[in-house]
Amino acid sequence: MKLSNRSIGAPRVEMLPLIDIVFLLLVFFIYAMLSMAVHRGQQVDLPQSGTAGLETNEALGITIQDADNGLKIFVDEEPVELPELEQLLEKKKAASKEKNPNVQIFADKSVSYQGLFQVLDRVKQAGLTSISLQAEAETATP
Repeated sequence: MKLSNRSIGAPRVEMLPLIDIVFLLLVFFIYAMLSMAVHRGQQVDLPQSGTAGLETNEALGITIQDADNGLKIFVDEEPVELPELEQLLEKKKAASKEKNPNVQIFADKSVSYQGLFQVLDRVKQAGLTSISLQAEAETATP
């Protein structure tokens, strides 16, 4: 019986499957990073806006909720009364690395216009001028 003597060539590493795996991992990590938007505040029902976007900069988060006896205010999950808000923000500004830290205000849709402006006045009196009101992206209705 005659056996064929085939020569075995050098092994090859296929690059296409390797490239596919690398791109898959890249997409996974980008998606995971974007979904980890940090909001250090209370859960509120934000109003909707067509121009709302995702902010990724480090900022002070102020959450405003409507309560029966006035407003419930939180600064980075720390409850604070309206009269003490200015002093707390001045302390946070002094402790911040930035000269003028950003302030993100998360106000529930049920908060009155007057209540929102009371908080905005305290923020400005504390010397913080970079303020943004947060909203959810508007969903298209058919």
